[in-house]
Amino acid sequence: MTENRNSIVKNVFHLFYSTALSSIMNAAALIVLASFIHSDDYGRFSVVLAFAMIMAYLSEAGLNQIVLREGAKKEAPIPEIMASFIKLRLALTLATMVIGFLLIHWIYQNDTELIILSYCLIFPLVTGISMQSISITYFQMLEKMQYSGLIRIISAGLLITVIMVGKWFYIDPMIVFFLYGSSYFLAGCFGIYLTAKNLTFSFKSSFYKGLRKNWVPFMVTGLLFILLPHIGPIVLEQTLAWKEVGYFAVAYRIPQALQQVPFIIAGAFYPVLFRLFQAGDHLEHVRKSILQVKLMGFVGMLAAIPFYHLSAFVIALLFGERWMEAAFLLKVLSLVMVFQGVSIALGDGLTTRALQSRRMIIQAIAVASGVLFYTVFSRFYGLTGAATAGVLIELVLLFGLLFWHPDRTILFKRAVFPYLSSFFLSLLAIELFLSSFPILAFCIHFILILSLAGLDKEWRKKSMEIWRKSPLYQKWKVKFRKEAHDGVS
Repeated sequence: MTENRNSIVKNVFHLFYSTALSSIMNAAALIVLASFIHSDDYGRFSVVLAFAMIMAYLSEAGLNQIVLREGAKKEAPIPEIMASFIKLRLALTLATMVIGFLLIHWIYQNDTELIILSYCLIFPLVTGISMQSISITYFQMLEKMQYSGLIRIISAGLLITVIMVGKWFYIDPMIVFFLYGSSYFLAGCFGIYLTAKNLTFSFKSSFYKGLRKNWVPFMVTGLLFILLPHIGPIVLEQTLAWKEVGYFAVAYRIPQALQQVPFIIAGAFYPVLFRLFQAGDHLEHVRKSILQVKLMGFVGMLAAIPFYHLSAFVIALLFGERWMEAAFLLKVLSLVMVFQGVSIALGDGLTTRALQSRRMIIQAIAVASGVLFYTVFSRFYGLTGAATAGVLIELVLLFGLLFWHPDRTILFKRAVFPYLSSFFLSLLAIELFLSSFPILAFCIHFILILSLAGLDKEWRKKSMEIWRKSPLYQKWKVKFRKEAHDGVS
């Protein structure tokens, strides 16, 4: 199957439509959920969901990237790698469940409602994500993203369905939270079914030792990465009221869901960058890294613009007037998408060059800074301080990853500086002159950033290459030659 791997363009296409569709459905599920439960219940749900996502990562512990690295090697024993991967995932999932629930009982021993909510949500959700992750990683290793996309769409479709059922039949929120987690479990079963149809392996096969190589940096880096978007609700629960945590969670969920769009590009580039490094092609690795930074930064900026300029309209339309306090928070937190797209691309460049330990250290600094930022800023400036802290964390990541990247000079000159400076200079000008006209500000800012693609010489060249390879161009070329030949005759 590895000989029939898709191209980057094809994989980006498959991941784009699937991730866009699943992100829309996931966002819709959160919108519907917020529309019929109280803000304090949504605050509790957000804290438990943060624990669930952290536990879901601990059940993977960086193994996904290790599997992709080993699978990128020439003549890699895929069945042996996957058998070892699945056995490790089973053990990690069980250990994570035991330790996670013990920790929740200890921290929230006086909050029986939150403990019950934890069991209803976490058990099916973590198990389901673990199963989905095994399947998605397998198809990503084969560079066949259409299957990974299908699993995501099924998961999101089940999620929005169970939330809508909960609203229509006025089901108790605790049962709805259980159904929320169960949708992930059912999608995980579907993913395992797809994998079993394409993969034959034996649990009795010997353990693939390559999975142990540099596992700790991958594990710690992944944990730190998953902590970043979830430390907010956990820390703010100690400094703000449950209702305020709910407002922050509503504002943060929207950009967090849309951040999946830049991840599409990262998912398509990741196995290719690994393969280039394994082959010793440093020059092409740098070129692909520059392209990834540009694409992810560009997509992140386009995604941020509507939520920055139209935050009040979005909150009023999606959640109603009772959630309007989250509008300014959404405006500030939308900037997270701008920085995160670039920083993830820079981090992938380090990971695929066997410099994962650098990424790990920088993310550890960002997490420690995040705890400090959320605690101090929320105590002194409330929700506004909490939103500002979320953006500052991404700035710490961006500067750290760029500073420690071996190709920082060329990446800064050709991708990071021109794109970020264009975004923020145009944002400053629009805020000065058009802040009172949000729709006009959105339209002009969107067009200005969109024009970056046309001004970039490398993008124009790449677009022409893709166009010349397209079936439409080949058909037009044959027709033109035939007409020219008939004219000469």
